[in-house]
Amino acid sequence: MRAIPPFAGDEPHPERSLFWWHYNTSKRGLAADLDRPAGRDLLRRLATAADVLLEGERPERMAELGLDHEPLAGGNERLIHVSITPFGRSGPRHDDAATDLTLLAAGGPVWTCGYDDHSLPPIRGGGDQAYNTGAHYAVLSILTALLARDVSGHGQHVDVSLYAAANVTTEMATYHWLVQRGTVQRQTGRHAMEQPTLPTQVRCAHGRYVTTGVPPRDPEGMARLVAWLEELDLTEEFPETIFLRTGAKRERIDLGAIGVDDEVTTFVATAREAMGLIASRIAHRGGPEGAGSCGGRDRGATRHSRRPRLTCETARPTARSAHSRGARTMGRPPRTTGSRNARRGSRIPRGTR
Repeated sequence: MRAIPPFAGDEPHPERSLFWWHYNTSKRGLAADLDRPAGRDLLRRLATAADVLLEGERPERMAELGLDHEPLAGGNERLIHVSITPFGRSGPRHDDAATDLTLLAAGGPVWTCGYDDHSLPPIRGGGDQAYNTGAHYAVLSILTALLARDVSGHGQHVDVSLYAAANVTTEMATYHWLVQRGTVQRQTGRHAMEQPTLPTQVRCAHGRYVTTGVPPRDPEGMARLVAWLEELDLTEEFPETIFLRTGAKRERIDLGAIGVDDEVTTFVATAREAMGLIASRIAHRGGPEGAGSCGGRDRGATRHSRRPRLTCETARPTARSAHSRGARTMGRPPRTTGSRNARRGSRIPRGTR
């Protein structure tokens, strides 16, 4: 993971991988070489006091090393052992090689990602989504196993398949097919649906595109949209504002009547047009909403700090969400190469349990 780009300052180096920093901040760590007896003994010692063991070794490797769930649970019957592999531990494809792209393509998400122009090939989402999707299911499984342990007193083995996780994360595509044999179609910046929906992407004043998202669909939202149009002096240019004013005075708007009730349909369609007009007259504040964007900085999503062995100050991500209780920032940087670890005779650090 230390070799995965991007790198701080665009300089490839084990200590400059932003990928490594992002996924390993605020973690305690030590290294155990499982090919050596001492490393395997260390893992067994850790497992005797652990709540959860999470590993991503190839399906047969843990059993070959004598570190599968059954022998480890012999020393800790409450251990929850989670394995994450491309196709699960059993089944006809368990030994197949895979990448993030092939898992997303075979699992189905790629089919629903792309553009209105179907002469263009589908695309995969960025950010290692197959791996992260599988990780989400692993977290859900761990929480479920912890609840089950509270009742039974026993841990269990959880087998997570990245392929299966991707297959049930296809939004509406899978159940449209299973229920009515319907095939959804890719649509630019929108949910894949069997029928085309209205576009949501608009070119902003500075030439870049923004996705306006779901327009207001209730009276309060209609009223706020009217106020925004008035603030930007667009009501004369957009005479359809009268429909938004009418919608704002309704007690409620029945979304189930879209396409059936002409008035409700007009309210929602006008709101979408108004969002597009507003977006075309303002400049988007920054790049993609992330650590380096204006919005990310405004929310305090980054912290500038010096990393060991680096001569420059760099920005690193902090917590992705704010909580009413508990610390918000990520305080501990990732481990550096050469740090004291199990191979160099260090003791198990406090808090490992």
